Amino acid sequence: MAYTHYTDIPADIAERAARIRVVVFDVDGTLTDGRLWYGEDGRETKVFHVHDGLGLKRLQENGIKVAIITARISHPVSLRAEELGIQHVYQGQKDKRATLNALLEALRLSPEQAAFVGDDLPDLPAMGIAGLAVAVANAHPWVAGRAHWRTRLTGGYGAAREVADMILAAQGKAEAELERWL
Repeated sequence: MAYTHYTDIPADIAERAARIRVVVFDVDGTLTDGRLWYGEDGRETKVFHVHDGLGLKRLQENGIKVAIITARISHPVSLRAEELGIQHVYQGQKDKRATLNALLEALRLSPEQAAFVGDDLPDLPAMGIAGLAVAVANAHPWVAGRAHWRTRLTGGYGAAREVADMILAAQGKAEAELERWL
């Protein structure tokens, strides 16, 4: 369920989001629109949305860690993560649940303190242990059906920002964020 204002977050989702200390994102289909772009030289390029980037920065600046767990290995992901100051980047991960568990152990957090945002079947194991499992609007129906919450926006087009805004709102930080920019 999407929200249109801070007060539109369902109570059960707000309760889950209030506990979040790390938000973990899949990449293809979540931070991007899921399409794979290759140049004539075989190099891969990816397109990231600037709104998503600001949302990830806002999470970090409010004390919420951001991580990436993706099955593919891509230099553009490394560049974007570095640009956004994301320290926890795990590429080439076939077992996202094991990677999430290792991250939680390293950060000394419980699964209830983690949100996982994904779009397709490889994300289900990690979503299954996260305290807040989020599917982007264009997620595969099997994934969307197992998420606690679904974004209104699609992967690569502001879904990550929507997640960030919702978590900040649930933690009572949204109004201060807005005031910061006025």
